[in-house]
Amino acid sequence: MARIIQLSDIHFGGEDKAATQAALRYALDDKPDIVIVSGDLTLNGLPREFEAAHDYLQQLPRPWLATPGNHDTPYLNIPLRAFVPFARYGKWIGPAFGEEASAGDLLVRTINTARGAQPRLDWSKGAINLDLCRETVAQMASVKGGPLRLVVCHHPLVEAVGTPVTGGVHRGDEAAMILAEGGIDAILTGHVHVPFATPLPCADRRTYAVGAGTLSTRLRGTPASFNRLCTTDDTLTVEAMGWTGSRFEPYRTWALPRRLSPN
Repeated sequence: MARIIQLSDIHFGGEDKAATQAALRYALDDKPDIVIVSGDLTLNGLPREFEAAHDYLQQLPRPWLATPGNHDTPYLNIPLRAFVPFARYGKWIGPAFGEEASAGDLLVRTINTARGAQPRLDWSKGAINLDLCRETVAQMASVKGGPLRLVVCHHPLVEAVGTPVTGGVHRGDEAAMILAEGGIDAILTGHVHVPFATPLPCADRRTYAVGAGTLSTRLRGTPASFNRLCTTDDTLTVEAMGWTGSRFEPYRTWALPRRLSPN
């Protein structure tokens, strides 16, 4: 059995301070196998925001793994955003591309969908490298047995029904197909600030898109929240923990059937 805490969209500089600290205490008490942070650690990519994010991450139980979001570029400094979008992220958080971890009965790899600049007006939307998706599938397929195989990126690759904003990921449908056909169990994302869990509409429908909410004050119709994921041999349970103003309580729960191990 694996246990994962998924935090996302903390937006230091605009974080819900009480909820953010309560999520830290929850993670320390829960002792998960890994903590995953699926992007947008900062609000505007400012040095002081990254410093706060760094200090917070150092307090989380280890191991933890993070990937950048679109807000983790210098949001208001267009030259830096266009030419060195992840320099600040690299200084305070870590590598922006291709982080990976194994912990207990799970494998995790990040794929960066954030971009500093793109040939379209809305730079907040995502893009994904298909070669990295194929490389991730091949790497995880080489591990025998039945570990939970997770990919982490910031933007949902396939738009979830009912979310207030879109990921708009270039090549997102193709990436989702590659990952689903390659046996990835779940793709963990943020960006939309509301929790969701749904099967991808491709392959065997046993690859799941799992989105975490936000720990910021930038709410979009749901409370501040994070996800707690647990596995058995046949089920992946996703529990969105919602902030009441004084504590976290179960807000929504999804029980997702796992595919049988290919090995």
